[in-house]
Amino acid sequence: VQLVESGGGLVQPGGSLRLSCAGSGFTFSNYAMSWYRQAPGKERELVATITSAGVSTYYADSVKGRFTISRDNAKNTMYLQMNSLKPEDTAVYYCNARTRDYTFRWIDYWGQGTQVTVSS
Repeated sequence: VQLVESGGGLVQPGGSLRLSCAGSGFTFSNYAMSWYRQAPGKERELVATITSAGVSTYYADSVKGRFTISRDNAKNTMYLQMNSLKPEDTAVYYCNARTRDYTFRWIDYWGQGTQVTVSS
């Protein structure tokens, strides 16, 4: 199982970035997908979630209206479009895949993270 994030980098305040998360080694379309982030000295926090079929989404209040989560199950890839970026969005962004097995136990996979830095 592998989740590989890409698209991070340095951007000025007010700018945009698009993160991608490519999954392999599991049935991507069976998993809800999420983006988390962790800033230095802070706990990892949930940014956005999209259900397995892409029908429903959830956003943290801090990113609502600025970030858009999406997925392409044919490409086994999830995206996070980040607009109007703020310095407080600076963090390592992690991709997460989650589902339940036949015993209803949660199964989680994580990517290695991609750095997003918002600074002038």
